[in-house]
Amino acid sequence: MSAAPRDLRRLAERVLRMEAEAILGLIPKLDERFDRAVELLHACAGRVIVTGIGKSGIIGRKIAATLASTGTPAYFLHPAEGVHGDLGMVARTDVVVALSNSGETDEMLAILPALKRLGVPVVLLTGNVKSTLARQCEVVLDVSVGEEACPMNLAPTSSTTAALAAGDALAMALLELRALRPEDYAAVHPRGTLGWRSLFRVGDLMHTGDAIPAVAEDAPLHDAVLEMTRKGLGMTTVVDGQGRLVGVITDGDLRRLHLQGGALETRRAGEVATRTPKTIGADDLAAKALEAMEGRITSLVVVDESHRARGVIHMHDILRAKIV
Repeated sequence: MSAAPRDLRRLAERVLRMEAEAILGLIPKLDERFDRAVELLHACAGRVIVTGIGKSGIIGRKIAATLASTGTPAYFLHPAEGVHGDLGMVARTDVVVALSNSGETDEMLAILPALKRLGVPVVLLTGNVKSTLARQCEVVLDVSVGEEACPMNLAPTSSTTAALAAGDALAMALLELRALRPEDYAAVHPRGTLGWRSLFRVGDLMHTGDAIPAVAEDAPLHDAVLEMTRKGLGMTTVVDGQGRLVGVITDGDLRRLHLQGGALETRRAGEVATRTPKTIGADDLAAKALEAMEGRITSLVVVDESHRARGVIHMHDILRAKIV
C-alpha cells in the first residue's frame, strides 16, 4: 500500500530539516583551517583542481563551476580518469580541492602519490578527519554530519549538502578577496540572464534630456498633468529654481487627490508632490532599480550628487532589457 500524502510530506519536511541542520552544523567548525584553505586557494598561481568520485564527484563538479564563474580558475578532474592519464593536466602551480566523505575511497587514494610528487597542496572536504586521505592532505575541512537524511541512513544526502555548502563558502570568500565586480561576473556569463542583470546600469537605460518630465515647484497642477501626458512615463519630477529634485507627482497621486475632493485647478505642483521619493544613481545596477521599485512604484528618478534629476528609469525600460 502506498504512503499517504501527509506521510510523504512529513518525510520531505524531515529531509529538509536535516539538511538545513547539516549546513548550520558547519558554522562552529569555521576555524583557522578554513582560513588556511582560503589562503592556499587565493595564492594559487595555477588552477584549482576539484576532484571526487560518485556523489562527491557530482558535488565537486558544481564547486568547480562555481569557482570558475566567480573569479577563481578551476576545473574538475575525475580521479579514475586521472590514474589513466588525466593527471597530466595537473601542474606544480595548482591546488587540489578533494571531496571524500569517508576519506578511504580507493580512486582518491590512488591519485594522491602523483599529487605528492608534484608538490601540489590538497584541501580535503571530508566527513572523516582521521581517515587515510585526511592524514596526507595539507588542509582538512570537517564537513561531517550526524546522520544522512536518507531514511535508511545510506544515500548521501545531508553529507553532500554540507560539502556543497562548504564549497560555496570557499568560493564566496575567494570572490570577496578578488574584489569581483558585477561587470567581471557578466564577462563570463555573456549570454545568460545573470550576465544581463550584472551588465546593465541605470545610466544605460534611463530617459534623459528633454525626455525627463519636469515642472517647477510653483507650476500650476494643470501644467504637471500636461507634462505627464506629453512624456508618457506616468509621473513628473518637481524641481526648485536650481533644478534640484523637490519631489514627484504620479498618476496615482492625481487619482488620490481627485478622490479627496477640492479644487484641483488652484493647486501648485509643489503642494501635491511626494517630497521624499525613492531615487537611484546612474551607476547603480538596473537590477537594483528594479528591486527598489517593489510594489506599486513603476519609475525612479536618477539623481546626481547635487540631487539634480539626470534621468528617469521606468520598469518597462528594465523589462525590455530582459533583466528579468
